[in-house]
Amino acid sequence: MSIRQTAGRDALGSFAPTFARLNDDVLFGQVWNRTDRLSLRDRSLVTVTALMAQGLTDSSFRYHLTTARQNGITRTEIAEILTHAAFYAGWPKAWAAFRMAAEVWADADEEDAMSAHAASMVFPIGAPNDGYARYFSGRSYLAPLSREQVGICNVTFEPGCRNNWHIHHADQGGGQLLLCVAGRGWYQAWGEPARLLTPGDAVNIPAGVKHWHGAAKDSWFSHLAVEVPGVNTRSEWLEPVADAQYEALE
Repeated sequence: MSIRQTAGRDALGSFAPTFARLNDDVLFGQVWNRTDRLSLRDRSLVTVTALMAQGLTDSSFRYHLTTARQNGITRTEIAEILTHAAFYAGWPKAWAAFRMAAEVWADADEEDAMSAHAASMVFPIGAPNDGYARYFSGRSYLAPLSREQVGICNVTFEPGCRNNWHIHHADQGGGQLLLCVAGRGWYQAWGEPARLLTPGDAVNIPAGVKHWHGAAKDSWFSHLAVEVPGVNTRSEWLEPVADAQYEALE
């Protein structure tokens, strides 16, 4: 991602054009864009720490805190960064920085949990699974990994999310294989008890079996969905899993 900044020219373009140019074109246009030498995330960490050490908790500090969050620093990490810096930069400066950081990361609980889940596996979470959202209770994410020979996707469920009952049909062969890679979840075939899934578990789902799968109530969950090759394969989406049935799982 390329950084483009106009704040210098917007605020000081007519009063201090040289300073504005250095701010926009050199500091942000060149230094911040040297991501082959230091990532944007690490540059945000350094910048926030430097500003906090000087006691500069003004609008520029808020801007860099916001940028740090956008660059992937979580609420847990910013709290640890500021706590660590407090011993070197001073306790009052940390107090002032914490007040502003708490506002920037105010709604970050879910984001931190998602980031921690993503860090626990080697596969990407992917994009919101909007194309199939009507077949899910809760939010899910989809990361296609292979579309040739065998279709493979990493499917991620937020806590409490599960898909509807459904059936993978095929005239010959077909079905699906689930390989659990992170978090905790559930799989249930029609007429059978639900099965708790954890990383390393595999589920073979023959064609024609009515089933559902999804996350546990208190955990993110990801599995690889592997399409078993077959003739005239197709999926039939059915009714949602009843809330009472899901809530009873332990």
